[in-house]
Formats: sequence, structure tokens, C-alpha cells
Amino acid sequence: MDEKGERKKDARNQDERAPVADFSYQSDALAQMIVDAWVKEPFEEELLKPENARRLLAERGIFLQKPVIISEADYRADKFTKNHDDEVVFVLPDRKHVDMREPQSLLETARLLMACVPNGI
Repeated sequence: MDEKGERKKDARNQDERAPVADFSYQSDALAQMIVDAWVKEPFEEELLKPENARRLLAERGIFLQKPVIISEADYRADKFTKNHDDEVVFVLPDRKHVDMREPQSLLETARLLMACVPNGI
């Protein structure tokens, strides 16, 4: 974003894309947070509100100044641009990847999708 709050443009007058770091980080606490979002829609809604990210991550032992959690759909549709260089962006893997027809442990599935989805929490 520029000083006016508008997306910066490149030489072709296209919106500049923020750099994306593709990495994988294993954390049972974060994997459980993904599972909770998949099975409890009100929690997913709470998780995706920008004002809640810092508190919800801190409750799981992750202490960041400016964490942001976005949906996989928003990530894939390129609907998010960092507002500050020090934001750390996490992508919540979409439940559509998961077979949720039968009661089961979803923790391993969440761990796998953390590794597969770019910046997956």
C-alpha cells in the first residue's frame, strides 16, 4: 500500500503483489486451531476477524506483533494485500479438502494441509 492507502502499481500499472513465503511449520497447537475452525463455524468466523488473530495465536503460545489470518479462498483469489511490512500472514486451509462425513481425528489432516497450503497455519 502506498501512503494514500492504495495498492502500489508496478511498471505495467498492475497492482504490486506482496512477496509470498512458502514454508511449512509443524505445531500441534496450530493444527488443533485449524481443526477447531473446521468443526466450529463460529470459531472460524472469530479466527478470520483481524482484531482476533493476535489473541487467538497468543492463547496457543504464538506471540507476534501483527499476525493476520486469512481464508484459503481469499488467498487464492488474491483478495489480501499486506498493509504493513511486519505483518505475518497465515492462511487457514479450507475444509473442502477434508472428508468430514464420519467422526474421526482431523489433527493429522490439519498437519498435512499446514504443509500443503501456502503459509498454512
